[in-house]
Amino acid sequence: MIEADLVRAAQRGDTVAMNELLDGLAPYVGKICGPIALSDGPDAAQEALIAIFRGLRGLENPAALFGWARAIAVREAIRVAHRQQRQQPADLSELPARDDPQLAVHVQDVLRRLSPEHRAVLVLRDLEGLDEQEAAAMLDVPAGTAKSRLHRARASFRKAWRS
Repeated sequence: MIEADLVRAAQRGDTVAMNELLDGLAPYVGKICGPIALSDGPDAAQEALIAIFRGLRGLENPAALFGWARAIAVREAIRVAHRQQRQQPADLSELPARDDPQLAVHVQDVLRRLSPEHRAVLVLRDLEGLDEQEAAAMLDVPAGTAKSRLHRARASFRKAWRS
């Protein structure tokens, strides 16, 4: 666990503390960015860590570090996923045939079929364990929007998993 003293030292400009802080946050940020940005997860994690580095001085409560970092990671993962979607549409031609007994549908392939917003709400609810209100706040959408996105994301995931 990252201590508040380390956060405060990094905020004061201590480069050793900043490096230690970012090294400690990197696995957590990667865990969030990967399922949302998929193959661009490492890029999203890098962007999130840069945003954390740049914005750390503005963090008022060091105890809120992980929640603050999670919000940045989700935002950056969605942004990177959208950028990649605009540049290159998903290629689903390599998915195994429905009747192919040798291959199973891989979770990454199913996730690739979902929008970044749907992947984000799934990550926040099912991996991070946030409730609907917390997920909605993290995504900066009304609770009803988060709930409907979660419902659609789960339904789409189930449908893609079965096909």
